[in-house]
Amino acid sequence: MASGDDDDPIIEEIDVYLAKSLADKLYLFQYPVRPATMTYDDVTHLAAKIKPKQQRVELEISMDTVSPNYCRSKGEQIALNVDGTGYDETNTYSAKMMDKQTFSSIQATTNTSRYAAAVFRKGELHVTPLTGILQMRPSFSYLDKADNKTREREAANEGGDSSQDEAEEEAKAITVRFARPESEQARQRRIQSYEFLQKKQAEEPWVHLTYHGVKDGRSEHERQYLFCQSGDASENSELVKTPKEYLAMLMPPLAEEKVVKPVGPSNVLSMAQLRTLPLGEQVKTLMKNVKVMPFANLMGLLASGTDSTSVLRCIQQVALLVQGNWVVKSDVLYPKNTFSAHSGVPAEVLCRGRDFVMWRFTLERSVMRKEIASIIKLPPEDVKEFLEHVAAPRANRGWEFLLPTDVDFIKKHPDVAHRQNMLWLGIQSKLEKVFNFSKEDFVPKKLQFPAQTKAAPDEQKVFGLWETGEDFDKHRRLLYDVFTKNYRVRRNIIQARLAQELGDVSKADIDRLLNECCSSHAGMWYLKGTIQS
Repeated sequence: MASGDDDDPIIEEIDVYLAKSLADKLYLFQYPVRPATMTYDDVTHLAAKIKPKQQRVELEISMDTVSPNYCRSKGEQIALNVDGTGYDETNTYSAKMMDKQTFSSIQATTNTSRYAAAVFRKGELHVTPLTGILQMRPSFSYLDKADNKTREREAANEGGDSSQDEAEEEAKAITVRFARPESEQARQRRIQSYEFLQKKQAEEPWVHLTYHGVKDGRSEHERQYLFCQSGDASENSELVKTPKEYLAMLMPPLAEEKVVKPVGPSNVLSMAQLRTLPLGEQVKTLMKNVKVMPFANLMGLLASGTDSTSVLRCIQQVALLVQGNWVVKSDVLYPKNTFSAHSGVPAEVLCRGRDFVMWRFTLERSVMRKEIASIIKLPPEDVKEFLEHVAAPRANRGWEFLLPTDVDFIKKHPDVAHRQNMLWLGIQSKLEKVFNFSKEDFVPKKLQFPAQTKAAPDEQKVFGLWETGEDFDKHRRLLYDVFTKNYRVRRNIIQARLAQELGDVSKADIDRLLNECCSSHAGMWYLKGTIQS
């Protein structure tokens, strides 16, 4: 048999040197949403900063506002939404248009022990270990700022649910609680919680940096450190290994690949790292973080090819179905033997209160905070936290469920929907005993027709407002409000009310609404069944 050396002769031997000058400060930046041919080398970098412990970097890069591809009107509108009409030093866009964008990093991997940057020069290969590999992606934090301004304006104009908050400020008896000594188990759980990690990450200060371009003299000076400063091989003892040691370095034991399991996805922990967890833990971690999510979105966050049946089994362990969407279970957010971060209320009490809030959303789209608080009798901070998990405040309508009803999921998985409905019936039974109420107390109220009617008592009608889960429910609700003030109205009154609350409403939608719910006589519209015989 011919020797392998004869078939595969050595063509060239290359000396390898380990450079250490940039150890602990060499990062590889990747731009996954940008083609490799379109670099940012010639783009003006306005600012740069880093949190070294978290390996988190942010870059501010200018935008070419005179480019034919730049929409000036959109840029000005975004700046207006973010900063408003006033001007102060805290404005994001000082030029009154979106003239810059921010890139924020996430770690592509937490274990960089196998990665290095290499430079080949004069027959020598110089290798420098990487400190981190960061993926730079556009940050849309300016949208959060715009949303906050919108909420502030809504809160200023809100006359409905905000009045409840004012009412809650009135003098009332308070209960003084003393915090229990924290057990070691509870302490470890708190330290591993997502909120605790977010708080610790926020505590690390930003270190502001100076950016130097590729052709800058300082950059050229720093690049020299990629070469080993000493040609003496004896000083590169890391590269002088026995064949067995070298093989172990190339293929280390699997135990060395273990990484700390993430307790929740964040801007520091990558999705790739999350996917190292078992499927059940992935689903649980995502639901703890997001709180409420459609099934389709959950499948999109998991690795491609994940079996949907397996995901359905996992999601039912950690979440409940509300209006076709999945909401994380209360005992997942508030494990046994833990306490409210706001008030010190035990987890068991918190779970009952939050279950009541979720159950109310299985009945209707919106709830009133004051009504919830009067029944579960928990501190306002806890009640608000429950609502913020699954709902958003709406002017004059209380708190509305965050997501539209996922009718498609209910139709596609009727067995799951039925099973979840049976679970809710069991939860309802327990809640009725704890809070001393009946489901009928919360069924949408039926309303006696206004007294203006000339119908005889036995002809007067009682009406119920039905909901199908579609957006058209809002139209019916507004029509109902109009008829509570008068038993007959003109079409233009209905049209004006819909336009006031919903914006432009098509003629087809108005026709559908009137045909479903009303009948016409002598130019006036009446609720069906209310015109005298």
